Amino acid sequence: MKHPPIHVDNLSAVPDRQPTYVALGSFDGVHLGHQAVLRQMSAAAQAAGARSAVLTFFPHPKRFIRREQGRYYINTLEDRVDLLTAQGIELVVTHPFDEQLRVTRAADFVDQLCAALDMRQIWGGNIAFGYQREGDINFLQQLGPEKGFAIHPVSSLVTVDDKLVSSSRVRRGLTVGDIVDVNACLGRSHNLSGVVVLGDQRGRTIGFPTANLAVWEELLLPADGVYGAYTWIDGRRYMTATNVGVRPTVNGRERTVEAHVLDFDGDLYGQTLRLAFIERIRAEKRFSGLQELQAQIREDVALVRTRLADSLP
Repeated sequence: MKHPPIHVDNLSAVPDRQPTYVALGSFDGVHLGHQAVLRQMSAAAQAAGARSAVLTFFPHPKRFIRREQGRYYINTLEDRVDLLTAQGIELVVTHPFDEQLRVTRAADFVDQLCAALDMRQIWGGNIAFGYQREGDINFLQQLGPEKGFAIHPVSSLVTVDDKLVSSSRVRRGLTVGDIVDVNACLGRSHNLSGVVVLGDQRGRTIGFPTANLAVWEELLLPADGVYGAYTWIDGRRYMTATNVGVRPTVNGRERTVEAHVLDFDGDLYGQTLRLAFIERIRAEKRFSGLQELQAQIREDVALVRTRLADSLP
């Protein structure tokens, strides 16, 4: 019988050492390709009486090595962990990627894995870790017999519309606002969440009050525009007309996520809203004034009602 999943933020914090199958990778997005591999590994581990685990890194190695700033991640770390455990993974280790780890030799890191996990199998495709990425599949296959683990090379070659599903494809889709393709690659609706904070309250003055979400500053946002999305308040699902962008008609500087919740009249300040994006309605644009903006929002809301009426998040 499986135990509740465990999440630790360092390999040294793993609470117990037991035979473990582990998948190594960034797993940002936990898309259909990731899901296929993780479910296979989870089933194989369970059949062998072993624990299934994922070791991923935070921050993303590319972010640390390249010193990149700005929005990059498809999910928050918390959401990534939830999505991984939803695939049947029993242990998630979000190990910190820092300068010490960057210069750690691959053989030394393997020793740490074996010591903490009693590692019996490594599952992965394009594995390369350790100093100068020396810990690749060939390296691990040579080291495995000595250390008591086997390599299970896998390929996450899942396709949608005859094109490979990848985290890069999901990021590209978000960047251009192709939510339909993003959702197809994820096998679910793209979600983001944030605490509702006080905005300029301009929407209320024109009859369309919005919930202004404080979203994690490193989370990749969909392209600027208006989207049909769902949110849940007190267990009830609501359609929303959600604007992502700088609001060029009234602001033009700060990028925000604002959701007009249809058929809801209440105070949301301080609450956390989760938005499930379904479809992009239009790109963001500048209007001549508030009257023209108000008329466009009215059309946006009508389109959201039509497009989302029979959709499922």
